Amino acid sequence: MGDLQKRNRAITARRQHLKSVMLQIAATELEKEESRRESEKQNYLSEHCPPLHIPGSMSEVQELCKQLHAKIDAAEEEKYDMEVKVQKSSKELEDMNQKLFDLRGKFKRPPLRRVRMSADAMLKALLGSKHKVCMDLRANLKQVKKEDTEKERDLRDVGDWRKNIEEKSGMEGRKKMFESES
Repeated sequence: MGDLQKRNRAITARRQHLKSVMLQIAATELEKEESRRESEKQNYLSEHCPPLHIPGSMSEVQELCKQLHAKIDAAEEEKYDMEVKVQKSSKELEDMNQKLFDLRGKFKRPPLRRVRMSADAMLKALLGSKHKVCMDLRANLKQVKKEDTEKERDLRDVGDWRKNIEEKSGMEGRKKMFESES
């Protein structure tokens, strides 16, 4: 019993060690991923957003504003086009998923309600109106007649209980009761 407990403890310790090593590896991978994303962001910004040089004269500032507005318009058009493409592709994806469910034969089932119906009505609904099926469960039962036993006859013949008590009271009634039993 002690050997088994030691083995279980060793297995548990090994699992915990492996879990901690995996978590350390995952943490370093997350840090690498974060630094890679940050460097990609910096590269993109340096490529698409050159540093801004504010000119000194008013005409140069107006020219710079016109250029910035043109770039904003181009970015907005690009954004709108991408949104339309995403909407179109998501609609296509939804249609394909629906076709896939149709091909597999799996449909979204509605929530079912409990319906009380007899067995005859259920069979009629399943088999259609052509088949007349009767689910009379008592039809095939065997008829059993009760045999009249002496006790049942005695119970029927007893009649009023007061008379019975009066007959059995006293010594004579007990003598009769003793004779009738034997």
